[in-house]
Amino acid sequence: MTVSTAAAPTPPSPTPTKRPADARRTVPRPRAGGLAALLVIAALTAFACWAFADLRINAATLVDSASNAADFAGRMFPLDFPPAAELLRLCGQTMAVVMCATLLSVLLSVPVAVLAAGNTTPHPSARFAARGVIVLARAVPDVVLAIVFFRVFGLGALTGVLAMGLHSVGMVGKMYADAIEQIDEGPRTAVRATGAGRLQQLVSGVLPQVLPSLVANALHRLDINLRISVVLGFVGVNGLGFEIAGALNALDYRRGMALALVVLVLCVLVELVSGAIRRVLLRNAGTGGRRTRAKGAASQSSATRRPVLAAVPRAAASDRPDPHNPAQSVRPAVAPRISPPWNARRVRRTVYSAVTVLALVASVWGAGLAPEQFFGALGNLGGTLGLFWPPQTGGILPDLLTDLFDTIKIAFAATLIGAVLALPIGALAARNVAPSPATAAVFRVVVVLVRGVPELVLAIVFVVITGLGAVAGALALGVGAVGLLGKLVADSLEEVDPGVEAAVRATGAGRLQVFCSATLPQAAPAFVGHVLYQLDVNIRSATLLGIVGAGGIGFDLLNASRVLDFGVVTTVLLMVFATVLAVELLAVWLRLVVR
Repeated sequence: MTVSTAAAPTPPSPTPTKRPADARRTVPRPRAGGLAALLVIAALTAFACWAFADLRINAATLVDSASNAADFAGRMFPLDFPPAAELLRLCGQTMAVVMCATLLSVLLSVPVAVLAAGNTTPHPSARFAARGVIVLARAVPDVVLAIVFFRVFGLGALTGVLAMGLHSVGMVGKMYADAIEQIDEGPRTAVRATGAGRLQQLVSGVLPQVLPSLVANALHRLDINLRISVVLGFVGVNGLGFEIAGALNALDYRRGMALALVVLVLCVLVELVSGAIRRVLLRNAGTGGRRTRAKGAASQSSATRRPVLAAVPRAAASDRPDPHNPAQSVRPAVAPRISPPWNARRVRRTVYSAVTVLALVASVWGAGLAPEQFFGALGNLGGTLGLFWPPQTGGILPDLLTDLFDTIKIAFAATLIGAVLALPIGALAARNVAPSPATAAVFRVVVVLVRGVPELVLAIVFVVITGLGAVAGALALGVGAVGLLGKLVADSLEEVDPGVEAAVRATGAGRLQVFCSATLPQAAPAFVGHVLYQLDVNIRSATLLGIVGAGGIGFDLLNASRVLDFGVVTTVLLMVFATVLAVELLAVWLRLVVR
């Protein structure tokens, strides 16, 4: 008998699953906006490199200027300081004008910021108008405002206070509006639930949250205004800047550089004091929340192990009501505290507030501000503004366009110099990148020293060394940019996520590999934003440096104001405003795309 064995049925082969086309991709697909942003950044970088080469900023130019530098050093030393009494008077006068201007900018910026913030504005049209005021204040150079106010109020501290104060609204108002938009809406909602009005919500729910940021930004602006006061001294504002201008116009470099050194010391002192106060304020504002959260997390486990009612403190035996004595009233165990205790933190804040108020009162008195001078001259404001309208070209429109293009080239070349120098200096100033804390501290000091030197003083030095023209302006702005960009780069590198750095370091990567693979990519978007902001600042600064012969359209601005051709001043102002607005809109778009 034959036994037939049937073959075992073969299992059906599994149908291959279709994987998406991007299953093998390890990086996200490029977006159209991202590619466009990269192309724009590449184009801006290429233009900056071309401007650097076209201005002939090279080693040969610097070597050829070495003899001029040696001659300038010989004519500058020994420094000639004024008598101590006169020096103290000039320092006090300068600080009084600067502090009054900063106070004016804060008083004007708070209501403007409330209208410009999206969560506190009463209407979208009000927000648009407030944002327009902020942009306009930033675009109008303080020197132009000083020229206008000289026609109205004459010589004196009032002109400098108004010029710096109104121009500062552009920065301070923007910072305040951004701080208001980033608040926690919980406290404000709680205040609104009690039936509070809009003003009560602002005072009780918004102001306490943004107060540390308001003070920190005001101190930062005080430092900036101190350097700006030197520029305004060249158009007649009293103080150290006015004396520096007089000494340099008389070719008295010993006295001029001595006063410039005094300005440097003042700037460094103000930077150190304001920086220490900002760190204390921001640390107190930040650690409070962390301490509360940590305390809540630590007590959460113990709270879950006992009933909720157990957390309510029991009344003492003497405080419990007697059921047989209805007349006995129930008294709380401990009376609730209405005001915070007088601890070290509250004492320190009270002392800071008292010193600030005394300094502001002394500044108003020292600057010699008189209300009758302000209100008495307001009648001339309309006639003065009429001199600036309509805009005129004075028959030199081709020259104005050429000088404007030179100003743009100066700004781009200076931004390139500043970015190339600030990246390594800022990296070594960052505590998480520097090889040792001592190295970070040394480079932080370098950044502070560079920031303390006004760009106008650097421009004068480079004009004497390299001669009149755009090279001096580009070098002055490039070196000056190291101060601001270096600080911003260091802060951005310190704010990256340390977990990413730790993950790369755990693979055995070295310090340079961690920096290139983890730290720098996280800070790259912020670095792009900082460079664009520096470009915006450099365009306005290049306009001002033309006053001392550092090239650009600033020279035309100075000449037009000297011959009272105010129509040309308006034309120059509109040209600079359009350029700054274009750069700012481009920066806003890039910040939205590059994240």
